[in-house]
Amino acid sequence: MTVVRVAMVVPRTEAEGPGARYAVWVQGCPLRCPGCCNPEMLSFTPRAPVPEARASELVAACLAVEGEGVSFLGGEPFAQAEGLAAVARGVRAAGRSVMVFSGYTLDELRAQEAPAVAELLALTDLLVDGRYDESRRTTQRRWVGSDNQVMHFLTDRYSPLDPRFHEGNHLEIRM
Repeated sequence: MTVVRVAMVVPRTEAEGPGARYAVWVQGCPLRCPGCCNPEMLSFTPRAPVPEARASELVAACLAVEGEGVSFLGGEPFAQAEGLAAVARGVRAAGRSVMVFSGYTLDELRAQEAPAVAELLALTDLLVDGRYDESRRTTQRRWVGSDNQVMHFLTDRYSPLDPRFHEGNHLEIRM
């Protein structure tokens, strides 16, 4: 059974990637960027219990909601690459997209010799990479937190020419 340690799920958001998306925040991050916007998700052993979700359950939940795809955030998604790759396989098989926000750079991910990391990367349409740099914080670029972070279009599903990728950050209020 492949599981993902889930810190938070938002079944439908337009703030965490292009279009309406199912967003999964994972628990645990080895990078510990100063000023991280999700410090409660850094620990691999949080104070409160974190549910483990079967990858198949996350795929079913994502596909039950109309939307463009899934976004993985954290914590650090590539710290749970095996479970998230299983989710990504199911999402992509249904014709939806996968977006991942990672503190690792694309080069760092490609240099890792973990098959699950390579698989998750291969299933990713859009990657936002790079450690959050508090001194370079930005609200001018959508879907990035600091100016050093880079958006990588890993498939032809999205284009850097799409105007959505040139907007400033948006505020989403959920009730």
